[in-house]
Amino acid sequence: MDLFGDLRRMNKRQLYYQVLNFAMIVSSALMIWKGLIVITGSESPIVVVLSGSMEPAFHRGDLLFLTNFHDDPIRAGEIVVFKVEGRDIPIVHRVIKVHEKGNGNIKFLTKGDNNEVDDRGLYKEGQNWLEKKDVVGRARG
Repeated sequence: MDLFGDLRRMNKRQLYYQVLNFAMIVSSALMIWKGLIVITGSESPIVVVLSGSMEPAFHRGDLLFLTNFHDDPIRAGEIVVFKVEGRDIPIVHRVIKVHEKGNGNIKFLTKGDNNEVDDRGLYKEGQNWLEKKDVVGRARG
C-alpha cells in the first residue's frame, strides 16, 4: 500500500477533489460539535466515562450525553460531570448533598456510586463543596 505512489498518479483535479472532500468532512464534524455545544449549553456535550467509580450505573468506556442549562437547579441524586481546579480530566459522579442559601447560592457534594467515601478528597485543597461554576454538564443519556 503505497500512499505516496497513489498521490503521484493522481492528476491535479483529482488531488484537489480529495483535499476538498477531506476538508468538508472535518468542517462538518466541527460544525456538528459546535452546534451540540450551543444546543446543550455544555462545553463538552459528549464525554467518556474513564473510571469504574460509577459502576454499576456507568462502566468504563460508556458515552454520556450532557446538558448544562444554568436555570435548572441541581438536586441530590443527579449525575454531574465536574472539573476541579488543578485537574485536567472531568469527573462523573452523583450529587449526594445540596445546600441552598436564600441568595440563590448552591453548593453540593458528590460521590461515586462505587466509592466508599465522598469526593472531598478529590476537590482542591481546602474546598469542601462544589458550586455551579464547577459543573461541565449533567448526564441526560
